[in-house]
Amino acid sequence: MMAPLVTTDWLAEALGGPDVAVCDCSFYLPTDPRNAAALFAAGRIPGARFFDIDAIKDTTSNLPHMLPPMPVFAQMVGALGISNASTVVFYDQLGLFSAARGWWMMRVFGHDKVCVLDGGLPKWRAEGRPTETGAASPATATRFTADLRPEMIRDLDAMKAIVAEDAALVLDARPAGRFAGTAPEPRPGLRGGHMPGAQNIPFGDLITADGTMRPPETLRARFAQAGADGTRPIVTSCGTGVTAAVLTVGLAVAGLPPGALYDGSWSEWGAHPDTAVESQADAE
Repeated sequence: MMAPLVTTDWLAEALGGPDVAVCDCSFYLPTDPRNAAALFAAGRIPGARFFDIDAIKDTTSNLPHMLPPMPVFAQMVGALGISNASTVVFYDQLGLFSAARGWWMMRVFGHDKVCVLDGGLPKWRAEGRPTETGAASPATATRFTADLRPEMIRDLDAMKAIVAEDAALVLDARPAGRFAGTAPEPRPGLRGGHMPGAQNIPFGDLITADGTMRPPETLRARFAQAGADGTRPIVTSCGTGVTAAVLTVGLAVAGLPPGALYDGSWSEWGAHPDTAVESQADAE
């Protein structure tokens, strides 16, 4: 398995290689008016394809970003020109935000030649590297064969058991206010707070001012503060399973077992009337 992160220097050298597939995996919260696809057309790394996590998902679910069925994922990824021989490089328009979700999705479906561009498009641009604009050239569709790794995913029933039995350490990537229940969720209808026993590591804690991930030793120290030292199973969570993947990447960079990711995350847990929720109000 390749390293989870690659540098802009690495990508500049690899760009244009026959089996290198660069994907813009940008996504914005519902409260953010920016349009990822429009910004992709306005400026992207040359040759990039748009990996739309609002489309590559389970469209039968009422949750925002659930994994699609394996045949659907294989077809949609193949349509982007990605094969099992491809080295897939994900980046996003914010630095290191949603690209990690693409990385996790590829790994869940059995593809290990995948990485995230450290610093993303902002770092690429800041270094004066080339971009292209306009409509992207259509990808040449190819065959991608998926192989699901269920051990990397947790669903609602599994999470209920984990919380009830304290069977794993849940790391929640949402901002502190949302975790505490003192700030509103960006999606309506969700209770505020967190799963009992969960620890909060806002995903931004793992990222520097230039959008790159902190060094492994700094990451290990931050994870250790939350009790994640490699001795307990880990499940990452967030709002919809997007920034949870930043924690998953961070665990891998830190040399810790990356564990599993709760795909439904708070958009599922916080909407259920029968799931246990703790908040700052409960503690006061």
